[in-house]
Amino acid sequence: MSAGSTAVSPDARALWRGGRGPLLGIVVVLLAGLVLAVLRSGESGALRHDSPTPAGALALSTLLEEEGVTTTPVGTAADARAALGPDTTLLVAFPNSVSPSRLTDLRREAARADARLVLVSPGSGAVARVAPGVEVAGEAEVSERQPGCDDPTARRAGAATLGGRVLDLSAAEDVTGCYGQGALATLAVLDASDGDAGTRPETVLLGSPEFLTNDALADDGNAALALGLLGSRDQLLWYVPDGSEPPPEQDELSLFDLAGDNWRWAAGQLVIAVLFAAVWRMRRLGPAVSERLPVRVRAAETTEGRARLYHRANARGRAADALRESARDRLAPLVGVRPTAPAAELVRAVGDRTGLPSAEVEALLTGPEPADDPALIALADRLDALERQVAQVPDAATGPARRTPAPPSQPPAAPGRPPAPPKKDTP
Repeated sequence: MSAGSTAVSPDARALWRGGRGPLLGIVVVLLAGLVLAVLRSGESGALRHDSPTPAGALALSTLLEEEGVTTTPVGTAADARAALGPDTTLLVAFPNSVSPSRLTDLRREAARADARLVLVSPGSGAVARVAPGVEVAGEAEVSERQPGCDDPTARRAGAATLGGRVLDLSAAEDVTGCYGQGALATLAVLDASDGDAGTRPETVLLGSPEFLTNDALADDGNAALALGLLGSRDQLLWYVPDGSEPPPEQDELSLFDLAGDNWRWAAGQLVIAVLFAAVWRMRRLGPAVSERLPVRVRAAETTEGRARLYHRANARGRAADALRESARDRLAPLVGVRPTAPAAELVRAVGDRTGLPSAEVEALLTGPEPADDPALIALADRLDALERQVAQVPDAATGPARRTPAPPSQPPAAPGRPPAPPKKDTP
C-alpha cells in the first residue's frame, strides 16, 4: 500500500449516506419549532380587557366605562398592591400563575385598603391562600345555571353561564354560594372578616371566566352579573400577570413539584413499556445454530471493510497490532521459530537472518502505535519489505534450495506391460 492511498477514506457519497438520517431529523425538529413559534406568535387575548377576540373582555370593559368604572391594567403584584384603595376592585385573571406568597400579600393589602378581591377560576392553592375554609371540590360543565342563592347581584342577573371549578363552602364562614347546589357552588361571595386565618377582604371566587368574555357576555344574564360583580367600585384593577416578576425565593419549586403528583404513575408506565419492549426484542434462549451465509464474500472485501471500520474509529493502534501479529505469524516459520515463541526470540532470529539491527526489527514487530494514518501505511509497507527480505535470504542450516530433477522424456509403461527398450541412435 502506497503512502498516497485513500482506499480507507470515506468519500462524499459515504458521508452523505451516513449523515442524512440525523440531518433530516434536525431539519424536521427545526421546522416543527418554527411552525409552533409562528402559530403561537399571535396573542390569544384571553381575559384581557382590551382584546376583541372571542376570549377577550373588551366588551365588558366598554360597558364598565359607560357605567363610570375606570379599568386600569396591571402586570405585576407590586403594581396591584400599590394601586389598591377603598374604591377599587382587584380582578386577578389568572390566580394560578401568581406565586402563593404574593396572593397572600394581595389578600392582606386588599383587606387593609378595604378593596374588593375577585379571582377567576382559582385552583386549590390559590383558594387556600385567599379564602381559607373554601375548598375546590372538582370540575363542572360550563352551562346556563340558575342563581339558587340570596345574593342580590346574582338574583338581579338571573340565569348565567357558570361552571368550571366547583367550590365546597361547607367549612367557610360568612359566605354565599350561587349557581350550584347546596354547599357546592360555582360562584362564591365572601364577606370581609377577621378570622383565625387572618384578615379577609370582600372576596369573590368565580368558577369559570366564560360569562366575562366577548363571546358570551350578551347571553342570558351574563352582562348584568359581570357589571354587578366588577362595577361596584369606581376603579377596577385588571391584573393579568405578564411574567416580568420573578417568584420569591420561598415559592421556588423543584422539578418534581413542577411535574405534579402523577409523575410517579407516568414513570411506572414508562418502565413497564420499556420492559415489554425488551422482552419483545429479546432473542430466544437456546443453543447457537450455525447457518450458511447466502452469499460468499471475497477476502479482499472483508479486509477493506475491516480497514474502513478501523479508520472510522481512528483505531490506528488496533490496526497496527493486527498488521504486526499477521507479520509475526508469517515470519515465524520462515526463520524456524515456533509460532508460540516469545517476540524477543522471533526478533533475534529475524535479525540473524537479515543482518538488521535487533532494535530496528523490534520496532517493526512490537513497536509503539503509529501517530497518524501515513505512519500506519508506512508501517505496513516496511512489514511487507521485511517479509520479502527474510524470504529471499537462504537459511544457513539448509543452504540454497535444491533443484528438482527433470522428468524423463520417455513416458512410463502401462500397467501390466514390460517397459519399452531404449531407442538406439541411428547412424
